[in-house]
Amino acid sequence: MALRDELLKSIWHAFTALDVDKSGKVSKSQLKVLSHNLCTVMKIPHDPVALEEHFKDDDEGPVSNQGYMPYLNKFILDKVTDNFDRQDFNKMCWTLCFRKNLDQNQLLISNDDAFKIWSIFNFLSEDRYPLTMVTEEIEYFLRKLTEAMGGSWVEERFEDYKTQLNSKQKSLNAWELIILVGSGHFSKGMDRQTLSMGINEVYQELIMDVLKQGYMMKKGHKRKNWTERWFMLKPNSISYYVSEDLAEKKGDILLDGNCSVEALQDKDGKKCLFLINSLQKSFEISASDKKKKLEWIQAVQTCVSLLRQGRPAPHREARQKRRELRLKQQAEQEELELRMSELQTANEAKQLELENMRKALEEAATNAAEEERRRLETQTELQDRYRLDLEREQTVRQQMEEQVAQKSTELEQYLQRVQELEDMYHQLEDALEDERHARQDEEAVRRLQARRLLEEEATKRIELEEFHLRQQRAISETEAEKQELEKARLAKENALQAAMKQLEQLEQERQGALEQYQTVMKKLEDATNNTKTWKHKVAEHEGMLRLIQPGSKGQQMITNWGPAAFSDAELSLRQKKCPCTP
Repeated sequence: MALRDELLKSIWHAFTALDVDKSGKVSKSQLKVLSHNLCTVMKIPHDPVALEEHFKDDDEGPVSNQGYMPYLNKFILDKVTDNFDRQDFNKMCWTLCFRKNLDQNQLLISNDDAFKIWSIFNFLSEDRYPLTMVTEEIEYFLRKLTEAMGGSWVEERFEDYKTQLNSKQKSLNAWELIILVGSGHFSKGMDRQTLSMGINEVYQELIMDVLKQGYMMKKGHKRKNWTERWFMLKPNSISYYVSEDLAEKKGDILLDGNCSVEALQDKDGKKCLFLINSLQKSFEISASDKKKKLEWIQAVQTCVSLLRQGRPAPHREARQKRRELRLKQQAEQEELELRMSELQTANEAKQLELENMRKALEEAATNAAEEERRRLETQTELQDRYRLDLEREQTVRQQMEEQVAQKSTELEQYLQRVQELEDMYHQLEDALEDERHARQDEEAVRRLQARRLLEEEATKRIELEEFHLRQQRAISETEAEKQELEKARLAKENALQAAMKQLEQLEQERQGALEQYQTVMKKLEDATNNTKTWKHKVAEHEGMLRLIQPGSKGQQMITNWGPAAFSDAELSLRQKKCPCTP
């Protein structure tokens, strides 16, 4: 994914250069040429018909960058591998775009140096289009360039430039960066050759991944002679050339996680020796001095450690960390801005609320003043009304006092009448109490008679059971008397049935007596309840009542069907009243 992002940046410059009228679209013929060149440089088989087939449904003319991206991804970038020369790829894209955007007559640098700055811009720019380089990356690049030229970094000069830049767009595009470096603004006092060498050194480190380079002596494997070579250290290899122009390459030392480097003792007249052990073979190398020897040993050990951990080159890792830090700061800044916006919104809402409250208070004060005026008017009216009501109340009070005196007299008369009625009520209660005692005595007699009937019934039942037992014993004693006593048994059984029927009749009579007793008790309760209301009836009608006399306490008659409906005294009284009764 990182390779595709780096390739897209260079392709974006080329596509933008082909957009002559800056409409955001490029003709299909130009895209064919661009696609063919891309496939050639990246060693991908080119299909000239694929572009026409891809856009056969779109005959509106030029194609936009967004419209070209699906074809670019499907037919070119998805097929690309890392077996092509990236420098040739970048130079091809540079050739398409630099003439349109750059005037080299005003610059102190060559076209090759401008190309290297353009490549460095693509490496350090943000992954957003259109491509720009933020202030932090500009400072990083200028510091690297100043260090490579052997100069001293002037912080004040960059701060002034940073202030000017922040007042405008806060970032630079590729051509503005080339003009900034080519104008010599940050390389004053340096000649063109020194500036070119500094640009090349930064380019070698950032783009070519050259972590360290320089002349050292190398011992041959066959002749065992020592020869001076130009060594170039990359994250996964050390290449050595005849000279620093890199015209003739003599070999590579492949590095991996199993490689090691160690210092050696001086021997054969050679000093500052160290040994690099790889999977292929071991290499003895002599540095120019102890400082260079330690720097090379440390650099190789760093590469081996990175390979073991699977980490990228230090400058690429540092770039990624800077980007992540910027994204984090940007997220924090956005969150802070969001919070500030929320606070501002809340503050505005609060101000609006306070303004509304102020208006409400003013309106309330106005309403309160108006209400106070109305209250005073109402109070005056109420005072006049209360005065009139007070006079009217005094008149009414006098009338009420006269009525109260009259009512008091009527009340005394009424209370006297009530006292008379209460005396009459007490007499009535005494009469009812006598009647209640009579009823209780009558109920006791009835219960005693019922108990006697039950005892007689139980005695007869026992006698019958004993008789039946004797009969059974007589039957079991002799079988010979069975036939003779059969008739006697039948007669006794008939007598027993008659006795049982008589017993059932007595049971029915007892049940009728109980039901009659319950009916009498209910009538007595109804009479008691009706008696309680007589006081009120007397108070309402104020008439004379005939007192109920106590009933006769004589013994109640008992018939074959239960207790009699009236006593002997009542029967005699009825016979006297009605002579026709036999």
